[in-house]
Amino acid sequence: MQEPLLGAEGPDYDTFPEERVSPSSGERTRVSLEHSLDPNLSLTKTQASWFGSVFTLGAAAGGLSAMVLSDLLGRKLSIMFSAVPSVAGYALMAGARGLWMLLLGRTLTGFAGGLTAACIPVYVSEIAPPGVRGALGATPQLMAVFGSLSLYALGLLLPWRWLAVAGEGPVVAMILLLTFMPNSPRFLLSRGRDVEALQALAWLRGANADIRWEFQQIQDNVQRQSSRMSWAEARDPHIYRPITIALLMRFLQQLTGITPILVYLQPIFNSTAVLLPPEDDAAIVGAVRLLSVLIAAVTMDLAGRKVLLFVSATIMFAANLTLGLYVHFGPKPLTPNSTMGLESVPWGGTEQPLVTSTNYLTLVPLLATMLFIMGYAMGWGPITWLLMSEILPLRARGVASGLCVLVSWLTAFALTKSFLLVVNAFGLQVPFFFFAAICLVNLVFTGCCVPETKGRTLEQIESFFRTGRRSFLH
Repeated sequence: MQEPLLGAEGPDYDTFPEERVSPSSGERTRVSLEHSLDPNLSLTKTQASWFGSVFTLGAAAGGLSAMVLSDLLGRKLSIMFSAVPSVAGYALMAGARGLWMLLLGRTLTGFAGGLTAACIPVYVSEIAPPGVRGALGATPQLMAVFGSLSLYALGLLLPWRWLAVAGEGPVVAMILLLTFMPNSPRFLLSRGRDVEALQALAWLRGANADIRWEFQQIQDNVQRQSSRMSWAEARDPHIYRPITIALLMRFLQQLTGITPILVYLQPIFNSTAVLLPPEDDAAIVGAVRLLSVLIAAVTMDLAGRKVLLFVSATIMFAANLTLGLYVHFGPKPLTPNSTMGLESVPWGGTEQPLVTSTNYLTLVPLLATMLFIMGYAMGWGPITWLLMSEILPLRARGVASGLCVLVSWLTAFALTKSFLLVVNAFGLQVPFFFFAAICLVNLVFTGCCVPETKGRTLEQIESFFRTGRRSFLH
């Protein structure tokens, strides 16, 4: 879900200097465009920064469109529809002859990403049995991380144009596989297609499964919510409470710092004088992220959502605090003015000892970042998406999920664009201390506001918000 670094403004960040440079065919598309034979694709650092940022704006627009498409076309068709802007975007980037084609391509792929980010969790939660909904709900995040690592590996072998072409492959595979999947039974029932809904549920649960009780429960819930929700009803606690919880979870998830940390991963490692090459550090962090999401998928239906959220926030707090303290008191690089640095002055205005090649203290940023990624991927990464799809009321699920994605990506865009400004003005330690404080807020928020949904049907969860009875949560 996160888009890595392309370039950004700052006194020491001169990967893209003000004069025009040429794009390099051996680098990943999202990292740089150097040594291109086409002068129309030469980017200033400001243009490169926007190339990295328009993805988040496109994703926000995709979330906005999901507010309409998810209920209009249904979850499955909305996901399939996302293939249109995705294919068009990758084709524009692969055949780009000017900056506008690159920017438009990135925006379109971002739009597709935002649309699927809103629709896939809802679709998965509506078709999954309660006992494995957590594991299945974590698979989109798992596949996203696996895809990022795969593209990272391909980027070492393929020119950036062919890397854009390779992006078409998963889109085609998604379309082919979804043609065999049924629509969500809940969506079909909301459209009065009861026979199709029964057939879809029977297909999903297997030929020998007894689906009568589950189908009746879903049908009763849909019939109670057959009419369109009015603005007056939106003020009812059983409607606005779950929506508010979902929105705040998406907002707080981004404020933990996941997007700027992933986007500026290699520059952060360069600025904190890590012992290993930054490219190796980034690959290690990606592998840790994949393993951690896999752990979350396995344990989510056993340990429960809230336990993992508590553990996740605690780990992220410790990691962000460690990074902030290391930046403020730890060693500084021998070459602070490297092209990948984030700032040119000592952090916090204090003099730190210069790092040497044998100073193993420089492993701290890598270990702390791995700890942060592990904590995020175990809880606040996949679980916030899952809970969004679980707690939102059926009548507002399409609109509210799109709104959650919109809030999430707008927050990501704001954080990414402001990160370097804060670093250059106050020092690299300040964002980490801020992220650590947000993790403490997440702990309180989880304890006070987030319900445990492990092993409960979507109808039981909705009944809890409607009646206020907590019996099913224990």
